[in-house]
Amino acid sequence: MTGLSREILEKYQVRKSRKQKREFQKLLKSFAEEYGYEMKIEKGSLGAENIVFGNTETAKVIYTAHYDTCAVMPLPNFITPKNQLFYWLYQFVLVFLIFAVAFAASSITTFLFEEQTGAVVSLVTVYLLLGLMMFGPANKHTANDNTSGVITVLELMAEMPPESREKSAFVLFDFEETGLIGSASFQSKHKKQLNDKLIFNFDCVSDGKNILLAVKKKAKDLVPTFEKAFQNDGNFTIHILTKGVFYPSDQANFRLGVGVAALKKSKHGILYMDKIHTKKDTVFEEENIEFLKNASLRLTELI
Repeated sequence: MTGLSREILEKYQVRKSRKQKREFQKLLKSFAEEYGYEMKIEKGSLGAENIVFGNTETAKVIYTAHYDTCAVMPLPNFITPKNQLFYWLYQFVLVFLIFAVAFAASSITTFLFEEQTGAVVSLVTVYLLLGLMMFGPANKHTANDNTSGVITVLELMAEMPPESREKSAFVLFDFEETGLIGSASFQSKHKKQLNDKLIFNFDCVSDGKNILLAVKKKAKDLVPTFEKAFQNDGNFTIHILTKGVFYPSDQANFRLGVGVAALKKSKHGILYMDKIHTKKDTVFEEENIEFLKNASLRLTELI
């Protein structure tokens, strides 16, 4: 990996506050100048700041990742892209726990004071817990989510040959963790321009040897091209899916969006992602980044 990528992994995994993001942007500015890329900051909704490299107007494929940092949580954001029922059941359990805590707080308050006070405490507790999930203290360990995606984009930029640069551009989205706000703003600003462009989004790609390409239906004609670019080299199993798959990330905002993630496989064959949004998010397999970089270089040539 480049020296910059190692520096990000060692010193810049937290990118949550405005100050932290600005420091990260300064670091990337030096990188862009070194490798001959034009870099600009595009403002979006609610103060989002997307980082754009290259010319998105002439590019045929735009490689993306989100660079903002999630809040630390006691339980992981457990994702099962091919088992949506399990995924939503897990989300239901998380919501149930929030209301269970609120109910307990309300019951105690009602017992000590009065019913009206208990109702207020219950409502405040729900909003407080939801707020902590989105705006709470930053997770200090983001190796997979989404330092891995950011580094994949930067490694790809560093090795993109001159003849392929006109066909590619790169965007690091802000505010993914608070509802895909950065990518939604980018899509809204460039709606006509992006209608026929492939958006290749790297999100949580460093922990697992099952590489998922969650392809939106409008991009299904490109599957043969993806298969040529992302060939199984014996170390990874590639899953290129256009239906029966749900991966919640920024590619969802684009017509030709493809979400790329690394997953584990259970003994029952279930593809899953764990550890993210917790202090256990420390796994960073450089081999994953190298594979995705090389596959993306092939993809750019083929597009």
